[in-house]
Amino acid sequence: MIEIEIGPNDAEQRLDRFLRKYLREASLSRIYRIIRKDVKVNGSRAAKDTVLRRGDRLALYLKEEELQKYHSEKKTERTGIRKNFGIAYEDENILAAVKPPGLLTHGDGREKKNTLVNQVTDYLIEKGEYIPRMEKSFSPASVNRLDRNTAGLVLFGKNGMALRTLNDMMKDKEAVGKYYLTVLCGRLEEERTLFGNLEKDSASNRVMISERGRAVETRVRPLAYSSDGRYTLAEVRLMTGRTHQIRAHLASVGYPVAGDAKYGNESDNRRISQKYGLTSQILHAGRLKFFCGRGELSYLTDLEIRAALPEKFRKAVGDLFGEIRLP
Repeated sequence: MIEIEIGPNDAEQRLDRFLRKYLREASLSRIYRIIRKDVKVNGSRAAKDTVLRRGDRLALYLKEEELQKYHSEKKTERTGIRKNFGIAYEDENILAAVKPPGLLTHGDGREKKNTLVNQVTDYLIEKGEYIPRMEKSFSPASVNRLDRNTAGLVLFGKNGMALRTLNDMMKDKEAVGKYYLTVLCGRLEEERTLFGNLEKDSASNRVMISERGRAVETRVRPLAYSSDGRYTLAEVRLMTGRTHQIRAHLASVGYPVAGDAKYGNESDNRRISQKYGLTSQILHAGRLKFFCGRGELSYLTDLEIRAALPEKFRKAVGDLFGEIRLP
């Protein structure tokens, strides 16, 4: 039997979710069998959806060899990958990283090591703010994600409280505003609010937008036009967060993001690539606005975090639209 005291980073989560992290090598069906037969919380049986509180004592009635099989100690060494993200804001609870285009936020089937999450984790280990061997289930994590070739702000919780609170806040458009700067093909004459339903085709890694329903919402407003009328500089506010939402939604109404190989216009993309050396979409998560902080993060109220455009994006925007004051 092993007894675990629930600390601040492990509190306020369901028993089954804690065990899925702590016994990370165990199957989901095994986790649920353990909950039914081999776990007590504060001396009593507990349901899978029991919310653990700070100071709770969790007893695991597992043989030592089984525990070792399911619970591998977290690696404490750094991955050694080179840090190439920026930092727009940081305090004791949160970190707003600036992701360059080309870097994955999380790992995928082809790349698991060099990701923004791993780079930020390395950074926090180096600072001594995250010590893996001291944690039972917590790891620093992002509360939003960007496509590989989208640049800009990705927000991280550095402790359990911050991660839980940020996740809650990011679901509420009245609490946090997420703003993107982009170059659209075509002349968008007026501010628009777009609604629709998003359907994903996993085989092609594309999404389709249907005008029926209101499951996704994207707001876009024009800021400037190129002298030849081919392009619009626009700010997009993401009201919901779905895979490829901005790119697919704007393309579906005739204003694809410049440089977007998946949803964009081939001839415009070729022109942009040849002139500015860009091989990806001009889409930048440049602004996060906290309208209302919550709980221990209430001090974030009215904080606005900004990230400058990447160099190639900045050159293209300056050439197409001249000197312009960005929002």
